[in-house]
Amino acid sequence: MANPEDLYTVNGDIVDVPRGLALVAGFTGFADAGSAVSGFTEALLDTVNHEMLATFDNDALYDYRARRPMMHFDQDHLVDYSPPSLALHLAQDDMGRDFLLLVGYEPDFRWEQFTAAILDIVERFEVSTTTWVHAIPMPVPHTRPIGMTVSGNRAELIDSYSVWRPTTGVPANVLHLVEYRLQEIDHPVAGFVLLIPHYLADTEFPDAAVKSLEAISAATGLLFATDALRETGREFIAKIGGQVAGNTELARLVGTLEERYDSYMEGN
Repeated sequence: MANPEDLYTVNGDIVDVPRGLALVAGFTGFADAGSAVSGFTEALLDTVNHEMLATFDNDALYDYRARRPMMHFDQDHLVDYSPPSLALHLAQDDMGRDFLLLVGYEPDFRWEQFTAAILDIVERFEVSTTTWVHAIPMPVPHTRPIGMTVSGNRAELIDSYSVWRPTTGVPANVLHLVEYRLQEIDHPVAGFVLLIPHYLADTEFPDAAVKSLEAISAATGLLFATDALRETGREFIAKIGGQVAGNTELARLVGTLEERYDSYMEGN
């Protein structure tokens, strides 16, 4: 395997990085039902203090033809280019507590080398815990709390928050591989998979971003402002309620999902 350090470049201007911080991660590009990951990423980058600690090599990790970046055209010439970004940030929560934030696109290539790079970062900065989130569509109703499946080796989080514990094969996210390798070295790691109503999977579902932030807080003790997202979420749910009330078929679907959800929860 090629040297993992070849995949990322550390910002030499940041010389005093505290050791023992929590690492928080979320990647877009595969399953991001309800825009849960992109929503929580945008919320953090827009509201918390952060500075770029390390950047990853796009040319080694990104498939440009599968996910074409944007060029900006102004009448007769190109004026701007928005390259993809996968980066590690040194950030602070709302209480001023430092943490590491790893966000951006999911790598298309070199998963093993990338995973080795993350383990190198974990060792380099003496990371205390690693927590990541993503979201999948499920046949559940929007009228019930968003459930989660929790993986990893933090039994207290699994026991408290995992409402669905399947035994099955799943299409892997690169962070699954990172989690698997971290488990092998007994590093505390937890992955939160949000279970999003399948009929909202292609929307920007604000409650999904809120739930992602709540999951991170539960795992790390970090605190984040969610008031604006919650208000947007209430407005979104009200609109969905109006659509359900005016659509007999959709109302029947939601009713069936509610019955199945309640029956499942009563049995568990």
